Amino acid sequence: MNAGTVDHHSMDDVNALRQFSRYFTRRVGALDDHYLGQDRPLGEARLLFEIGDGTSLRELRSRLTLDAGYLSRLVRSLTAQGLVEVSAHSSDSRRRLVRLTPAGRAEIEEQNRRADALAGSLLTGLTAAQRDELTSALAAARRLLRLAAVTVDLVDGAAPDARACLEAYAADLDARFPEGFDASALVRPEEVSGTAGAFFVAYEEQRPVGCGALRRLAPGVGEIRHVWVHPDARRLGLARRLLDALEHAAAKRHLTVVRLDTHTVLTEARAMYLACGYAEIPRYDDNPYAGYWFEKRLAGTVPDAAGPRPAEG
Repeated sequence: MNAGTVDHHSMDDVNALRQFSRYFTRRVGALDDHYLGQDRPLGEARLLFEIGDGTSLRELRSRLTLDAGYLSRLVRSLTAQGLVEVSAHSSDSRRRLVRLTPAGRAEIEEQNRRADALAGSLLTGLTAAQRDELTSALAAARRLLRLAAVTVDLVDGAAPDARACLEAYAADLDARFPEGFDASALVRPEEVSGTAGAFFVAYEEQRPVGCGALRRLAPGVGEIRHVWVHPDARRLGLARRLLDALEHAAAKRHLTVVRLDTHTVLTEARAMYLACGYAEIPRYDDNPYAGYWFEKRLAGTVPDAAGPRPAEG
């Protein structure tokens, strides 16, 4: 959804988020030019924290989604204050690395001490039960905001990010399946590209963190394959986002039924499919890694227009 096109039915949610943001930024002193009582604004203080044990300017730009010019100004300011130093990468002179100086490390230690004290002061007026409630609410808010920031993009099945996700998926299954996993069982790019199917990659801060594929099985019938989420992005609800995107892609291709299978050890996947409206059916394929088979009729479809059901037994 583009800026300026907010659904009016969600304005209560928008206003609630904005009110919380205004309240919280005021309480933590984000508007103060001397954040945490130190001689720098929040932008410089946060950049020192993100530099940590050292990183590249490219990584900082990507992680913080900062304009290159603004980042350069911040780094120059911190360099002039003797808090960071910038050098060329040992194997790539075009790549610039930034590290904390001893003074910068001392600054971060003091910043962390003050930040902990501020956070503690915000909790002082709460009971233990209320602090637990707040901690749970903050964890839920962070999870949901992370999920909201993830994009799920349609890509060509041969795209580098698509193949990288599938390689990670195959390695994950090879470690989890008792019998291992042969990567030759992965879908071919031509099966999940163009009119033949669809391939989605989920991105968090420009980093691929999940994927899913759709291919045609028969007239009116599609198959969902390889729904995978990187370990760092699990328990956000991203697998359901991918599944929803694949179902919408199937409907756009006039598929009335989608099927899928999963291994017996993937109990979390089986639970998700059942929760998302998939019904268990008899075996419909010869996938040696499958132990459960599922089917879902897409909304608004005609029951007998979905092609043949798998035979019993």
